[in-house]
Parts: sequence; C-alpha cells; structure tokens
Amino acid sequence: MPVFDTPVMLLILWAVIGYGLGSVPFGLILTRAMGMGDLRKIGSGNIGTTNVLRTGNKGAAALTLLLDGGKGAVAVLLARLFAGEDAAQVAALASFVGHCYPIWLGFKGGKGVATFLGLWLALAWPVGIACCLSWLAGAAVTRISSMGALVAAASSTFWLVFLGYGTGFALGVVLTLMVFWRHRANIARLKAGTEPKIGQKSA
Repeated sequence: MPVFDTPVMLLILWAVIGYGLGSVPFGLILTRAMGMGDLRKIGSGNIGTTNVLRTGNKGAAALTLLLDGGKGAVAVLLARLFAGEDAAQVAALASFVGHCYPIWLGFKGGKGVATFLGLWLALAWPVGIACCLSWLAGAAVTRISSMGALVAAASSTFWLVFLGYGTGFALGVVLTLMVFWRHRANIARLKAGTEPKIGQKSA
C-alpha cells in the first residue's frame, strides 16, 4: 500500500470525484445518441463494451471501450497530479465502484473491465499493459470475453509483484475480487458450458 499522507478530507474528495467520473455510463449514452435504443434492453442488459458490441456497431463498442477505460485513467491521473499516489489509488477504486454501481442508474452498472484496465494503465502502465495482454490471451484462446476479463483480473496481482509495483497489491486484490463478483453469473455459465462466445448473443 502507498503511504497515506494526504488529509482525509482530500482523500474523500478524490473518492467522490473518482466515483463521479466512473459512474458516467458511456455505453448507454452512446447507444442512445446513435439511435440504438436503451442498451439495458439489448443482449445481456449490461452497459459495457461487450454488450454494445452485440448491437452490431463495432465503432460504438470501440468508443465505449476507450471512454470507459479513459474515465478510470483520468480519475487516477487527476488525483495523482493534484494530491498524490494515495489519492490516485483511492480515486482508482472509486472510479471502478462508480462504473459498477452508478447512482444515476439505481446502482446497476457494468462489470468494470474497461475501467479496470484503464485505471491500471494510469496507475502503473507496465501492469496495465500486462493486464491488457492477459485479457487478449484469455479471450483469444477461449473466444469468450468474460474469460479474458477473469484472466486479466486474476493475473493482475502477479503482475504487480513481478513488475515491482507492490504498493498497489492491496488495491489489486480488492479490484480482482470485485471483478470476480461482478462476473459471478458469467462464472456460473462458464461452469455450465453456456457462456456465449464473442459475437454471439447473450444467454
């Protein structure tokens, strides 16, 4: 863990800012703006990149991926710039929570994979790149997006230690557990062999 020397009120402020940034539902906003309707009524009903891809609009899916990843990165970079590393980690966690549980949508958000990758790219870019490659490897081998996410999350703490970013280990453990929790339905379908592959409709 980093040294927590930023005043508590400032850490709370950056938690609020991080949550606010993370809670912006870009997938929902983009699909509505492009005339594709309510994303929550399409496919799995999730507001993230994978479900946007199910609309058939690859451009919208790519933009959702960039924006959902970007909001986590922006939260980290702003907190680091104006406060410090402790605030950056607080903002990172808050942005992830904001994406998964946005107040604007009744706390029913996405699964946080893009935001997870974006915040690690900003916190420790070698770890972020390693997690992205882990996602690609998992998804490429299985052709299942959720498997890529689980591989990326599960490997993140290893990458943190292996690449020398041990101060982020506690945050890594918390984020990994949250990613697995958000994917609990996917895990059940993986065990049952019914999890859809990339490009297929959600079960």
